[in-house]
Amino acid sequence: MSDGIPRPEELAALLASLGGVSVAVFGDFCLDSYWVLDTAEQELSIETGLEVRRVREQRYSLGGAGNVVSNLIDLGVRQVRAVGIIGSDLFGAHMLHLLATRGADTAGVLNLGDAWQTMVYAKPCRGGKEDNRIDFGAFNEVSAAAADQLATLLDHAASQSDVVVLNQQVPAGVSTPEMIRRINGVIAMHPRTRFIVDARDRAGQYRGAMLKLNSREAARLLGVATGPGSSSEAADRGFAKALFEKTGEPVYLTRGDHGMLVADASGVTAVRGIQILGPTDPVGAGDTVVAALAAVLGGGGDALTAGNVANLAASVTVRKLQTTGTATPAEILEAAREADSIYAPDLAGDLRLAKYLDNSEIELVEPLPSDIHIKHAIFDHDGTLSVLRQGWEAVMEPMMCRAVLGEQFATADAAVYQTVLDAVREFIDKTTGIQTLVQMQGLVRLVRDYGYVPADKILDEHGYKTIYNDELLKRIHTRVQKLKSGELESKDFQIKNAQPLLEALHGRGVKLYLASGTDVADVVAEAKAMGYADLFEGRIFGAVGDVKVEAKKIVLERIIQENNLAGHEFMTFGDGPVEIRETRKRGGICVGVASDELRRFGLNPAKRTRLIRAGATVIVPDYSQLSLLLRALRLQ
Repeated sequence: MSDGIPRPEELAALLASLGGVSVAVFGDFCLDSYWVLDTAEQELSIETGLEVRRVREQRYSLGGAGNVVSNLIDLGVRQVRAVGIIGSDLFGAHMLHLLATRGADTAGVLNLGDAWQTMVYAKPCRGGKEDNRIDFGAFNEVSAAAADQLATLLDHAASQSDVVVLNQQVPAGVSTPEMIRRINGVIAMHPRTRFIVDARDRAGQYRGAMLKLNSREAARLLGVATGPGSSSEAADRGFAKALFEKTGEPVYLTRGDHGMLVADASGVTAVRGIQILGPTDPVGAGDTVVAALAAVLGGGGDALTAGNVANLAASVTVRKLQTTGTATPAEILEAAREADSIYAPDLAGDLRLAKYLDNSEIELVEPLPSDIHIKHAIFDHDGTLSVLRQGWEAVMEPMMCRAVLGEQFATADAAVYQTVLDAVREFIDKTTGIQTLVQMQGLVRLVRDYGYVPADKILDEHGYKTIYNDELLKRIHTRVQKLKSGELESKDFQIKNAQPLLEALHGRGVKLYLASGTDVADVVAEAKAMGYADLFEGRIFGAVGDVKVEAKKIVLERIIQENNLAGHEFMTFGDGPVEIRETRKRGGICVGVASDELRRFGLNPAKRTRLIRAGATVIVPDYSQLSLLLRALRLQ
């Protein structure tokens, strides 16, 4: 594995082997119901005078234990057995239909007739936003006779399965304390079958099973009081270790976009989170994780491999909005090819944890290798050297909001506008440093996902890029004219000591490269206006209007291949996550420039956060401590 992600050939072989696995799923079988409401002007009910909410579209999918079944089948698992309860209502009939359509064995599904309400999560959705959920089946009770029947069905399924997933979704579901006592008896009778528990409320009552749980659930299980947002990797490592020692079985502690911790006899190992651009929907991601864990473990995979595959699978599912999605082998392979890991999230989010070179503002995120011998240095442009384009976010943000809301931009209520604004800001933050054209592709997806603009009025990425560039260039043109007229000097638009840094590196024989997501002609023109273009000796790269051509990736690959370099022989300076991630993947030294573009010196904490998460080795606010920086990089 590289950076926790299996190699493509290994992953492909592992996923192909899942066809020989058999898994049983026991637990709370639910339906997820999505009711897409019409957002046009509503009529009032004659009888009540209240607004009528009209459903434009309805979708039903398997949720809870049913979604675990769906995930297993889409992963390619050969035999999936469902063991649970439904009622004789319409939802129960549809549940059986969906399970049968997916190819699940439903012989273990018990119909209790009117004594059971099939569990349903009904989710009204308006304009891309989910309204208050409506739940069915919250007051079910499992009789002793039904529990005995279920235990018998579970025993039969376990005898024919490699792994059994034990799902506990709701307090009033099938896994009551008395039912869990019976389940533990089944576990004891099948020592060759592996059992994994995904329980929201009662994980501590199971015996002899692996646990998949989150930070909050782990703390509660251990009797540790925690507050909102109080989770840390250090604390979670302690929880995972304690639970493994308590149960003697592997523990999988999920940490959202921070990844996962795997605790087994070899210790506690972190599986890094995966950076995801664009909006996400976490609904069903836990089901994907437990399904992937079961599938890989059932095929003989070790605990850590199972954790890595499950992490990748979840990164697929969370991109699927307003649906309890699944992950196929093809999707997981694609996710692995594109995966960008999240590094040191706790450090990134807490400046108090920073460690600096003595008497400096130079933060060492990781120790620098002792054998650094830098021959090549790649620079991002905007925010790393130049601030000519400072404020581009202030241009892109309202432009994207107008694009998403269309004609409703001026009239949308405050809650809708804030939702769109938050989504746009998150997207801009995640995509800083990539080609503008790729950002505009993401904008097209946002416009489509929110649905405020008719399909025939949505522009393509080139159309939105033209609008953005026209607005941005008005701002840049004024600044360039002041340079040309002599009103201002190039250093007035440079990060502190940027040109002295370039001159120092050039003077030491380091080859310099400029790589930007801006159109290449604009990058060349701006570097010339700033007075340092000659230092790059023609090695200036930018976007060429083709989303398949990423300047920063091309530059890195060319440097490495043409010069047969090892990682300690090249470095990248950048204020955006893209160039840092791409350098990290190739083993180079990553200098994150967390610059305050307004002052041109001093730290921008938001940049620091995203640069550390992207994999920066060193963080500098600017180049004012140039001698110390060069010494740290073994260049002085």
